[in-house]
Amino acid sequence: MGTDDIIIAILLCIGAVQGLVFGAILMRSATTANRLLAVILFFLSYRLTVQVMRLFGLGYYDGWYYLMLDLSWVNGALLYFYARAQVIPDFKIRGRDWWHFFPLALQIVCSIFVRLQNLYWDGTRESLSWLGYWGYVVWMNNSTIYLVASGLIVGYAILAQRSLENPPAGVLVDSTRLAWIKRIIAVFKWYFAAVLVILLLDFLVFRLFDGGSYFYFIRFYYYPFFIGLSGLTYWIGMEGFRRKDQPGPQWAPALSPSERQQLQQIADDMDVLMREQKPFTQADLSLRSLAEQLGVKPYLLSKCFKEILGTKYSDYINDQRLAEVQRLLRQPESQQFTLLSLALDAGFYSKSSFHRVVKKRLGISPRELKEQS
Repeated sequence: MGTDDIIIAILLCIGAVQGLVFGAILMRSATTANRLLAVILFFLSYRLTVQVMRLFGLGYYDGWYYLMLDLSWVNGALLYFYARAQVIPDFKIRGRDWWHFFPLALQIVCSIFVRLQNLYWDGTRESLSWLGYWGYVVWMNNSTIYLVASGLIVGYAILAQRSLENPPAGVLVDSTRLAWIKRIIAVFKWYFAAVLVILLLDFLVFRLFDGGSYFYFIRFYYYPFFIGLSGLTYWIGMEGFRRKDQPGPQWAPALSPSERQQLQQIADDMDVLMREQKPFTQADLSLRSLAEQLGVKPYLLSKCFKEILGTKYSDYINDQRLAEVQRLLRQPESQQFTLLSLALDAGFYSKSSFHRVVKKRLGISPRELKEQS
C-alpha cells in the first residue's frame, strides 16, 4: 500500500467517522428531519467505509464481497424527504412515499444477482448465463451504479428545492434554517451533476478512444470523487449538528376575529389603492414601499397576502400589471404603441419578465395575448 493510498484512506476515514458520529447524535433527536439527515450520513459513511476497505484489499472477490452491497440509489429519495420534513410539521413517510425506495430495492436485487455470478464464473463467458454475463459486464465493468445514483440525486434535489420554495399554506418556517438547507441541497445537486457530466463524457467520448476498455472514471476520477464525497459528508454532518436544536416547521395559529378583520381591511385598502393610484406601474415597487403607502407594517401586509388573498406579493403585483396591459390593449389609442412599451408602462421591468408572466399566468404567448385583445 503506497503513500497515496494511505493519504486517501485517511481522508475517506475522516468523512466516514464524522458522518457516523454526527449521525448517531442526530438519530437521538426527536425531529424527523434530524433523523433523516442521520440516515443520509449513515449511508454516505457506509459507502466511504466500503471504499476504505477496498483500499486495504478487502471486498474484491473475497468473503466481504458478498456483504458489501451498493446502497447509493436511496440517497436522492432521502434528500427529498429531508427537504419535505423541513416544511411539513410532523412529517412522516407514509403511503405512496414508499415507492421512492423502489430504486434501492432494485439496486439490492441487482447487486446480489451480480455477486452470485462469481459462484459460477470461471473467467469465461460460457460459464455464465446470457443474463448473468451481461448483468455482470454492465454492473461491474461500467460505472452504472454511479450514473444512476448521480441522476437520481440530481432529480430528487430539484424536487427538494421545489418543496423548500413552496411550503404548504399555513406553515411557519424559520427562513434562517431554510437558507442553509437550501445550500446543502444546491451543493448535492451541482456536485452530482458534475459527476454525471463526467461519467457521460467518459461513456460517450473517452471510451471510444480506448478500445472499449475500463472507464477513464475508474482510472482518473474515482478517488477524487470519493474524496469530494468525504468532504460533503463532513460538511453536512457538522452543519446538521450545529443546527440540530433549531425549531422546525409549525402550523400557524388560527387568526382571531380581530386579526382577520384587520387583515381584511388592509386587503380592501390595497384594492382601492391599486384602482385609484396604480402603484404597480412602478417597476421598482417593493413590499416595503407598498406597505408604506398603505400605512401598515410590512409583516402585516405579507400576512395579508398569505392569509386573506392566498397568494404571494410578486404574483399579486404581476397580476395587476398583466390586467393593466390587457386594459390598455382594449383602448383604440394604444394601437400605435408596441406591446413591449405597454408592458413597461404597466410596470414590467423587462421584456423577459413580461413574457414569463404571460406564459405562467395565462398559458399563452404575448403575441396571442395581443391577438385576443
